[in-house]
Amino acid sequence: MGKAKPAKHTAAELAAKAKAATQNAGGGKAGLADRKGGAAGHAKYKCHICGQQAPDLKTMQIHHDAKHPKLPWEPEKCTDMHALVGGVTTQGVAVRGSIKKK
Repeated sequence: MGKAKPAKHTAAELAAKAKAATQNAGGGKAGLADRKGGAAGHAKYKCHICGQQAPDLKTMQIHHDAKHPKLPWEPEKCTDMHALVGGVTTQGVAVRGSIKKK
């Protein structure tokens, strides 16, 4: 009985382990706020006219051309939300693989 082959891990088991180590899930209230992008959200720029947020200036320009065609495009007037709240939008609160054990 002592010479049996050791159990091998299945691909699904290994994939689940990798996902659990890197996915930001759980963490209670702090984890929920973290997944939503913190105080700024995941979008970086905010339209100075209507408040719509966009992840980059190119997307903001597309929004501006579609929603505010009569007004001139002035990228310097767009608010940089990440600069307002300190630059980092997520902390990885509930990522299992991010905390080193002692």
